[in-house]
Amino acid sequence: MLRHGSACRACGDGSGKNRHTLCQQTSRTSGCSERSIIQLYVAVDEVFRNIVRYTYSPGTGFVTVRVEEEEDPRRVQITFVDRGVPYNPVAEERPDVSRLPKAERPLGGLGLFMGKKTMDEISYSYQDGQNVLSIRKRV
Repeated sequence: MLRHGSACRACGDGSGKNRHTLCQQTSRTSGCSERSIIQLYVAVDEVFRNIVRYTYSPGTGFVTVRVEEEEDPRRVQITFVDRGVPYNPVAEERPDVSRLPKAERPLGGLGLFMGKKTMDEISYSYQDGQNVLSIRKRV
C-alpha cells in the first residue's frame, strides 16, 4: 500500500513549526521508530534550512512537500519542490572535521552531512524551473 500526502509551505523565517508538523504527521502514520523519526527530522530540517539559505535568500517563497509512505518494504520518501535559485545540496562536499578541534570548527555544513549519512537515498534534479529534492528512508 502506498500513501500520499502533500502540502505547500511558506519558506522563510518561522517555518520551523511546519517542519515539526511534517515529521510528526509522517511518524504517526508510518509507524517509524524513534531513531528514524529523529533522523528524518534532522534531514527535513536541513533541507528547509538550505532552501531558505540558498534558494530564496534574502526573500521568501514556497516549497511543496510531498510525502509518500510504502509498506513493503516500509519506507518514507519526502520530496521538496521549490522555484528558488537552483541549488544542489547533494553536490556539496563532505566537511573536513579532522583538522580543527571541535570548538574551532566553522559553523554550518554538518547538518546536511548528517542527513546524507542517515538517509538511504537522496536525489536532486532541476526540472522546469524547479529544484526537486527527494530523501528516502527505510523505517
